[in-house]
Parts: sequence; C-alpha cells; structure tokens
Amino acid sequence: MDMIKEKMASYWSRRVEKFASLRRREFASEKHGQWLAELNRYLPANRKLHILDVGTGTGFLAFLLAESGHHVTGIDLTPAMIAEAKRIAEIMKMPLDFSVMDAEKPDFPPQSFDAIVTRKLTWTLPHLPRAYAQWHELLKPGGVLINFDADYCREKEAVSLPAHHAHQDVGGDLMEEYAHMKEMLRPVQQPRPRWDVELLSCAGFHNIAVDTGVWQRIYREIDEFYDPTPGFAITAIA
Repeated sequence: MDMIKEKMASYWSRRVEKFASLRRREFASEKHGQWLAELNRYLPANRKLHILDVGTGTGFLAFLLAESGHHVTGIDLTPAMIAEAKRIAEIMKMPLDFSVMDAEKPDFPPQSFDAIVTRKLTWTLPHLPRAYAQWHELLKPGGVLINFDADYCREKEAVSLPAHHAHQDVGGDLMEEYAHMKEMLRPVQQPRPRWDVELLSCAGFHNIAVDTGVWQRIYREIDEFYDPTPGFAITAIA
C-alpha cells in the first residue's frame, strides 16, 4: 500500500502548478467566504486555536484559518505542494508552518492541537483507521476533527462539466493514473461516510456527526471549482 502513496505524491507533483493557480483563484472568489463559513460552523468560537491542516496542498484552508488569527500548521506528503505553500505564505506575509509529512504518521507530540482540518484527503489514504487513531492522539481533549471529503473511489463520471473546469486541462495520462489509484484504493475502503463513523468511533472519537448538505452549500454553481461528486463534512470530538 505504500506504493499508492508514492503514486499520489508523483501525481500531485505533476499537477502542482495548475492546482496552485486554481486554489489562488478560489481564494480570491466567493468560495473564500463560503469555505470559511463552513469551518466556523464547527470550530470553537471566540478564541484563537492551534490547528493542523492535514493534506494542506498549497495551503487553501490553512490560509483561510491563519487569516482569522489562528496558529496553523499545514502538512502534505508532496514536497512540491509544500514548497508552493511556503512561497505563497512569504508573498502573503502570513506566519504559517508548512512541513512535508505523511498524514498517516504525523510527527507531533500528543495533544498538540485544538483542531484538525482536512479537505479531500482521506479518500487517498490506504490506512485510514491508522490515520484517524493518530489524529485522535494529536488532539487535545475536547478538540475537534473537521473532515471534508467524498467517496471518490466510487464516484461516477460527470455527465458534463464547464469548458473551463479544472479537470478539462488534465492530460489523459494523468487521468488514467487517477483512475488507477482509485482502483487500487477501492478494495481497502468501505462505502463512506458510514465507514468513517465506525472508524472514528473505534479511534476514540465521540459526538460524531455527518453533514451531507455542505456540498450543496459550496457548489451551488457549476463553475471551474465545481465538484460533481456528492460530498460530506464529518466532525468528531476527541
């Protein structure tokens, strides 16, 4: 299964330039406020938090949270993504910590964070039970996990997408690689988010809640940021 991680890192290394450009446009769009509202829906209010953004990519969620005054650390398996996140942080003059790190084995002391956030990452993890257990250890008692994801290993091909959609300029070889990774992961994953609820409970989380309305709130328009796969937000307390 470590081969999947190598393939993922290779795949995203090849997509980093266009991915970073898309995230910059998203940050400057109305999605900025929409995603921040979703995060604030679940985060403890009226205090500054230590937050870990797992699978940060080029730092979209991390920058939103840092802009709100939180202390944010972002980790990602792909060095090129972290390099770009650091570059953007310097330009924006925002004090974030970014590191190359495996989401399934984050290297931090126990109870380091008030919250862990992640977007469209957990479907890529070959050992999701291990990841949830590790994340539980990293949260302070009462800390919150906020996971935005979808069952991408079982997603259906979109009937139609706008001409300027993000996937329209992804080459055929990369799309084949993406499909192959889903085929590799599908046998080790059960249907989600039902499976996530079971795994989080086993990892020691409580007050586990699934919100399937988030995708309708975020993706009301079929634009370049549109995600045709119905997703969910799952939250849990350590």
